[in-house]
Amino acid sequence: MEGVIYLDHAATSWPKPPAVGEAMIKALEIAGANPGRGSHRMAVQASRVLFGARKSLSTLFGISNANDIALGANTTEALNLAIQGWLREGDHVIATMAEHNSVRRPLEYMRRLRNVEVDYVPVNAAGAIDLTRFASMFRPNTRLVVCTHSSNLLGSIMPIGEIALLCQKHHVPLLVDAAQSAGIMPVNVRHLGIDMLAFPGHKGLLGPQGTGGLYIAPELDVQPLLHGGTGSQSEAIEQPLVRPDRYEAGTPNTVGVAGLTAGVQHVLELNPELIYKQEWDLTQHMMNGLSSVQGIRMLGPEIGQPRTGLLSFTVEGYDSAQLAFQLDRNYGIAVRSGFHCTPLAHESAGTTASGAVRASVGYNTSKEDVDALIEAVIELTASKII
Repeated sequence: MEGVIYLDHAATSWPKPPAVGEAMIKALEIAGANPGRGSHRMAVQASRVLFGARKSLSTLFGISNANDIALGANTTEALNLAIQGWLREGDHVIATMAEHNSVRRPLEYMRRLRNVEVDYVPVNAAGAIDLTRFASMFRPNTRLVVCTHSSNLLGSIMPIGEIALLCQKHHVPLLVDAAQSAGIMPVNVRHLGIDMLAFPGHKGLLGPQGTGGLYIAPELDVQPLLHGGTGSQSEAIEQPLVRPDRYEAGTPNTVGVAGLTAGVQHVLELNPELIYKQEWDLTQHMMNGLSSVQGIRMLGPEIGQPRTGLLSFTVEGYDSAQLAFQLDRNYGIAVRSGFHCTPLAHESAGTTASGAVRASVGYNTSKEDVDALIEAVIELTASKII
């Protein structure tokens, strides 16, 4: 879309690399059949599309066996599969107050459905946790730890490696929500000690919406969320045990997966370490530029501290929703306002009443895009027209 300065990459990256759309069109043309449900050439080609995606994702995330990746529609589906498929009656779960509703709501559902006990580790206003406090929350019946890798409101980065060591000490698997880190910073499940990794295709991996997945460590017996056709073991009344078929009931989004593979390949070429550095630099520039706005409060880690490429802020005396609306209407700048599906994080930040404006950069954001936001916010708040 011409004339749009897009600063909503934390929701969905845009525009996609040209190779993404090209791969999707090619898949429609030569792989438009059902994978795993026939032996003709188009069905085989469709299966190759899925295999290619798993192979690329395994390279990106340091996964040994590509069949341990269950492809799906999004991070929310992946988190529900992990949470509902692992927890049993009376289990205890540790999560954090930085979690997205895609974690909190399934956990609260499990609390009602299976009497699961849930503790949320507090985070401070900058999004940091106290590891000593975290360690004290483990119980004999703790069966899962769920943690976002990076807050979608605060941009803070959780110490996943240290949390994984706590989990290993207590023999509890770690489920990581990588919605804000996959493709944006290095994520290696072996190096970090991650047992399950939920990831989106449409954000940092640069793929289309309706794609994502869950990595499940081979030793974990997670029950499937969906039951139905897999194209394999069709004579059996139960869902197959073999991976990834066990977790992929129904016809998959082969066209979307083809686009996802192209996006992941682009990320691998760019290098997640370099993407993180570029986005960090842009976010620091944004924070420095906005710091002159009277009454502004920037959420999350302070200037100079590690964070992902997003900045949420409020301006005293100005409605966040109106500010975001005016940025779009008068300046063509797309940002996100509201509560970002993470009420506990807003509670930690003290913004439950106001919500916040969130500007998030991406692999293709320029310094000029950030400068346009800074100038627009300064002009809008100085004019007092909001």
